[in-house]
Amino acid sequence: MNNYDYIIIGAGASGLLLADAMGSDSFFAQKKILILDKDSKKTNDRTWCYWEKGNGQFDEIVHKQWGELHFEGSQISKRNEIAPYSYKMIKGIDFYNYYLHRIEGYENITFKQEEVVELHETSNEVTVDTLNNSYVADYIFTSLFDYKMAIQQKKYPVLQQHFVGWEIKTKHPIFNASEVTYMDFSIPQKGNTRFMYVLPYSNNTALIEYTLFSEKLLPKQEYEEAIKNYIWDRYKCEDYTITDKESGSIPMTAYDFREHHSDRIRYIGTAGGWAKPSTGYTLMSTANKVPQLVHHIKNGKPLKKLKLKNKFWFYDLLFLDVLHHDNAIGYQVFESLFKSLSPQMVFKFLDEKTNLWEDIIYINSCPKTPFIKAFFKRLF
Repeated sequence: MNNYDYIIIGAGASGLLLADAMGSDSFFAQKKILILDKDSKKTNDRTWCYWEKGNGQFDEIVHKQWGELHFEGSQISKRNEIAPYSYKMIKGIDFYNYYLHRIEGYENITFKQEEVVELHETSNEVTVDTLNNSYVADYIFTSLFDYKMAIQQKKYPVLQQHFVGWEIKTKHPIFNASEVTYMDFSIPQKGNTRFMYVLPYSNNTALIEYTLFSEKLLPKQEYEEAIKNYIWDRYKCEDYTITDKESGSIPMTAYDFREHHSDRIRYIGTAGGWAKPSTGYTLMSTANKVPQLVHHIKNGKPLKKLKLKNKFWFYDLLFLDVLHHDNAIGYQVFESLFKSLSPQMVFKFLDEKTNLWEDIIYINSCPKTPFIKAFFKRLF
């Protein structure tokens, strides 16, 4: 009863999207699939945001979407409509409920709340030990991530996108509910890349996040003090209640995790390097990579042979090299981009859909000296 064709470890975005892709594909109809996660996925532990044109695969569970974007720098303040794009937000609990309900409809897929402690791989199978049981499968897909996976090497820099967010409700209307504050660099940088990110749900409710791109985390009190100060400095508001909190850390690295894959074990999601290295955005990156992985599985190729690098990987690497060398200039990079380009062009490049000429326009909008130095350092 404990033998499976595939075991998916982790019921986050990558695990659930992979399970759903398998469950809806007739190729896997006779395959026995198990999902393991130590959590019941019954709480709202995160939010995912992304942009896209028109309707998309997650629209049924989108909590809020916006058509305008605000960027604030030290020298510029820009507000733009972003059509044909929309900026969309999904709450974690809505995502889990939706996809776990879909997976319940696949007779060949089982979800179990168990914590995985160890994997044992042979040439023929993999054994998964949990705290209470052992399971055997032909192939394993795991999203269990440990920063040690990335920092044990020195070839590629490893930064973190770390944040604390407050969901607040104010007594009086202070927010523009149609506008996302994508980045507000008007706050003290303190030698890092630091900005505020504001997602208003209505004119008196919003999620406000203090976000950094840097190597090390801060004491929790420092994040919260920054949010408190921002609410006063930006909105002159003291009369509000905190209705929810969230925090997180997403790795920002061009390390591709290749050495961790084997013929029978494939790391997915953040653990597989699926987060966009230069931004930390993960959901749409994952949604785009799952079909590639499924196609690879159906072709019967060894899991470690799937390569996901492209030219944008190198662009991201140079950006991280620049931030790693001088973390304080991050605001200058983003300010140069938004000063010269439309949000639509920025989104297109970050979506990895630009052609070579558009790449040149984008790159030419960045500060020249640090990127040229980073390029030649990598080249030689």
